[in-house]
Amino acid sequence: MRTQSRRRPRATLAMAAAGTLLAPLLSGCWVGAGGSGSGGDSINVLMVNNPQMVELQKLTATNFTKKTGIRVNFTVLPENDVRDKISQDFANQAGQYDVATLSNYEIPIYARNGWLHSMDGYVRGDTAFDQQDILKPMRQSLTGDDGRLYGQPFYGESSFLMYRKDVFAEKGLKMPAHPTWEQVNKLATDVDGAQSGMKGICLRGLPGWGEVMAPLTTVVNTFGGTWFDKNWKARLDSPEFEKATRFYVDLVRAHGESGAAQSGFAECLNNMTQGKVAMWYDATSAAGSLESAKSPVKGKIGYVPAPVEKTRSSGWLYTWAWGMQKASRNPDKAWKFVSWASSKEYEQLVGDTVGWSDVPAGKRASTYTNPDYRKEAGAFQEMTREAIEGARPTDPGVQPRPAPGIQFVGIPEFTDLGTKVSQEISAAIAGRQSVDSALKKSQKLAEQISKEYEGR
Repeated sequence: MRTQSRRRPRATLAMAAAGTLLAPLLSGCWVGAGGSGSGGDSINVLMVNNPQMVELQKLTATNFTKKTGIRVNFTVLPENDVRDKISQDFANQAGQYDVATLSNYEIPIYARNGWLHSMDGYVRGDTAFDQQDILKPMRQSLTGDDGRLYGQPFYGESSFLMYRKDVFAEKGLKMPAHPTWEQVNKLATDVDGAQSGMKGICLRGLPGWGEVMAPLTTVVNTFGGTWFDKNWKARLDSPEFEKATRFYVDLVRAHGESGAAQSGFAECLNNMTQGKVAMWYDATSAAGSLESAKSPVKGKIGYVPAPVEKTRSSGWLYTWAWGMQKASRNPDKAWKFVSWASSKEYEQLVGDTVGWSDVPAGKRASTYTNPDYRKEAGAFQEMTREAIEGARPTDPGVQPRPAPGIQFVGIPEFTDLGTKVSQEISAAIAGRQSVDSALKKSQKLAEQISKEYEGR
């Protein structure tokens, strides 16, 4: 727990402030992978259990291992579990895992703590990898404070607005090529009830720093707000933050999906697929599901950039990326795996053997010039690329920021702070309290972070 009377030394704060990232570590509950560690001709990889990662696991032995002789021992876990286990091993520098899946939220933090192996030397010596082909926002988001590279993306995403082209046409409505949030508000009003049981828009309301706070923070950014100013002063009580939050809450309460306070990505995807909403603002990765062969709305969805107000763009930036533990005893072999898993070669392998719709896209410029991929993902691929390339992880708003991040604040404490604030916002969406009350409580929470960081 934080003391409010004095600021703790930075070294102490680096560990104690890690919040939920280090909760299992601080409680002394470290658990190894079991058995012997990596060594010789093998490496250990700890990764999240999403479908594209599971596909990678299936393809590794018959492709990567056959080619290099390096055996890969995978530990695959759900997202919350894998984050806990990674933080345990990497914070201890136990070296049990050579490589782990980390996001652009964790990588700069882990790099700052000295837990990751820099990849600069490997990139310079591996021209076939083609680092410059990695989309610039991805490269930036995986770079540490020291300017060195600490991660390689497996796939990436931004956010955009999805809408039912056929419903808009029936109502005589036109979606602007670059909509503002005020225009979206009017369109949601006009299209609400266009079909039986159809609401105007789906917006996340489910508590969680990665649920409701992800889209809401992009709205805050483009309305001119910020969680913290450049001097770490908490700004959740600013007029801009209040206006953005009130707008979001009012919009979803008036024209959003039923049960909005319990709706996250999965629920909104289901609502859009089943024709229960006419618009949806969320991750670009949703488009693959909406355009899949079995989707009842395939071919009916239009895609436009994330709505804005005061900024040129407002889409978020997220990537599952590979990080190499500093304590790894096999960094050279670890790099060979990372460079293969994030390569053009691997994308081609997936396209040829699994299908181009399953390619882990969103990270390389060359993916979006590949004719096979363009044909398979024609409805959304160009808009996705533009959204990612337009993302500004170090400059997402109208004022300087003290930490990187578009839909999050790149500090360890944000997982705890963001989750607590999300609970207040979700309660406002549910009608259990006012926006003013939610933000008043949230400001007090953020001020505790300010006291730790002021003057840095």
